[in-house]
Amino acid sequence: MSEDVIADGTTKKANPCCAPPGDVDPDAIATDLQILTAMGNDTRYELLRRIANADDGVCVCDLEAAVGVSQSAVSQALSRLYTAGLVTRRKEGSWRYYELTDTTAALLETLDNLRDTHE
Repeated sequence: MSEDVIADGTTKKANPCCAPPGDVDPDAIATDLQILTAMGNDTRYELLRRIANADDGVCVCDLEAAVGVSQSAVSQALSRLYTAGLVTRRKEGSWRYYELTDTTAALLETLDNLRDTHE
């Protein structure tokens, strides 16, 4: 990078736009990628949207019928979403009900807003 000499003999960088980028936290990047990867599958993303549109937790059996994949596939997808912190689950008898976390709801709202600005 070249420098310019100022009248008082000091120097200044000629191209301040060429400053190196700021540091990033590798742990934060890994966590973000885990979340984005969990959302980045058609079935898992559709499950999030369907859960978001439900009034109160959604049962695996209801989701299975809605997305057209096996109960096992739905359970695996929900497990991945749960591990990523995108949904909560509660057990009532032999059934598990899934709900979005507040953060996931905000994330989906942000995606809605981004989509709206591009239409």
